[in-house]
Amino acid sequence: MAKGPSGDAAAALNRAIAAFQAGRLADAENLCRLVLGRDKRSFDALHLLGVIQASAGNFTLALATLDQALALNRRSEEALTNRGRVLNALGRHDEALASYDKALSLNRNHLNALHNRASTLLQLNRSAKALADFDRILALQPDFPLALHNRAIALNDLGRYADAVATCNRLIELVPDNPEALHNRGVALTRLQQHDKAIADFEKAVRIAPDFAYARGDFLHAKLHCCQWTGVEQEAALITAGIRAGKRVDWPFSFLAVSDVARDQLACARIFVADKHPAVPPAAALWRGERYAHDVIRVAYLSSDFREHAVGYLGVGLYELHDRARFKVIGVSFGPDEDSDMRRRMKAAFDEFIDVGARNDRAIADLIRAGEIDIAVDLMGITESRGLAVLAHRPAPVAVNYLGYPGTVGADYVDYILADRIIIPPDKHADYAEKLVYLPDSYQVNDSKRRIGETTPSRTESGLPAEGFVFCSFNNNFKLNPPIFDVWMRLLRAIEGSVLWLLAGNALVEGNLRREAQARGIAPERLVFAPRVKLPDHLARHRLADLFLDTAPYGAHTTASDALWAGLPLVTCPGDAFASRVAASLLTATGLPELIAASLEGYEALAVKLANDPPALAAFRQKLATNRMTCALFDTDRMRRHIEAAYVTMWERAQRGAPPESFAVTPIG
Repeated sequence: MAKGPSGDAAAALNRAIAAFQAGRLADAENLCRLVLGRDKRSFDALHLLGVIQASAGNFTLALATLDQALALNRRSEEALTNRGRVLNALGRHDEALASYDKALSLNRNHLNALHNRASTLLQLNRSAKALADFDRILALQPDFPLALHNRAIALNDLGRYADAVATCNRLIELVPDNPEALHNRGVALTRLQQHDKAIADFEKAVRIAPDFAYARGDFLHAKLHCCQWTGVEQEAALITAGIRAGKRVDWPFSFLAVSDVARDQLACARIFVADKHPAVPPAAALWRGERYAHDVIRVAYLSSDFREHAVGYLGVGLYELHDRARFKVIGVSFGPDEDSDMRRRMKAAFDEFIDVGARNDRAIADLIRAGEIDIAVDLMGITESRGLAVLAHRPAPVAVNYLGYPGTVGADYVDYILADRIIIPPDKHADYAEKLVYLPDSYQVNDSKRRIGETTPSRTESGLPAEGFVFCSFNNNFKLNPPIFDVWMRLLRAIEGSVLWLLAGNALVEGNLRREAQARGIAPERLVFAPRVKLPDHLARHRLADLFLDTAPYGAHTTASDALWAGLPLVTCPGDAFASRVAASLLTATGLPELIAASLEGYEALAVKLANDPPALAAFRQKLATNRMTCALFDTDRMRRHIEAAYVTMWERAQRGAPPESFAVTPIG
């Protein structure tokens, strides 16, 4: 090539590379164009220009440039790899994988192509295939920190938590203060119920990188799981401030135990969805307004909990009772295929039961679209967000948030949330991304076939004193906090000989709570911890308690309906957000609204009054026993009819091409 004012092509390209590495993208681009002005078939200049354009975020332009380069040299592993990166950035993941595959067909050990392919597979929830690639990379280069980091994520996704911890240990040996490794190890330890060890990792990650995504929320959540309350108020304030500033400081699920402000929970959910499960572009939506001509409405329930799980126990009766003359009911299962009576009952409850655990999100969305599902009901929400990852592809005319997550999922592609007027008051519509569907009684479906063990254990067998009033709260330990515990200790002080019966947690919980009790002047032995047992036996032992105490701001949900089903009255104090208002909804639907207090002070006073007035408490027990088989809360078939009426209204609107709108279901006798 003839020399120009800037020298020959090689010199210009070298200067372009230097400018690019220094971050001077405009200078680098100008130098590439200088070379191309003299030789428009310069592969090296076109390749570098495409990389520069991608670095500037001009992905569509970068793809066209890289395609020009590859037209000149179709066997460039680097250009094929960079093309895959651009396609991935454009959301064209399958094409990106094809580009990486072509690079690897030229050089099966090309590290960048391998790692980019593995990262794309991980992004698509194809974790098993991603793990195989990460293992290949680490066989070639054992000290590749990013591959170790992503391998730990894949292992966590696959539920191989002990292996994830071991991988993080290797990475931390290489990079001792790596916040990603510390956070990933903390996540794995949490899944292994080793919350005390997780606390140390999350705390160090936050100290090294205060704005590391979600680490501060994980730190607080681990502390709450251990009832380790030092500094929790300060951490909660920092998390709330971060949410209000639009930062990724906490997961929506764990934030439910931090804040009782519905608007803040909406903000947290929106931040999470935008980060993890954004909607596909409208042009990529799988359902595009088609009208299905079905004889029945096709409803798909999406869940990882079609098994021995709280959501499974609540919903199984609904799936069994659906009117098959009007509905076809499909179960889309993300969870483990456990060997249990509940799993077998679940499989039999649906017209079609599809285990999709090994499929990626897009493949599941394609399955829903191919099945011409009219209504997709996500029973997971943000507790286990794979349902959202599927619904982000818009595979069905209607998407519904129900039962598994007590709040808004913050996604515009989820049309409705099933609710009632107590858990979401009419003046709170703006705090929910979904349109509200008000069911007449309570939002919570229950299974009227739930079995209660016939044998009630003795108080001695359950670790309870032979005499004395038994307050109980069988909520998960992370729902406990200093303000509610203060109330409970005052109740023990007020009611001589009483005890507080709690659910046993990890190894630290018992010791920490006993110390907290002693610090408040209560003998530690007045706290009794119940081991986890099978559901019928757990329901049976409720007979030994006198009064169930709700928690706040994250209250009892399935645990509340368990207590009421077993005949145990409970007191609650509803707050601002969904998660704090469920027990109030359940009490109303069982005919016991008198047990709902307007404030925490009222909650405490009501509990003292009932403990000191055995006839009044006995009257509530009798009313609950009388109502149990006839009240709205436990009338599964009545709830089924209301939910079906809601589905019909949603379906009719979609058939007319009308947008989703809030509405109330008319009570059905």
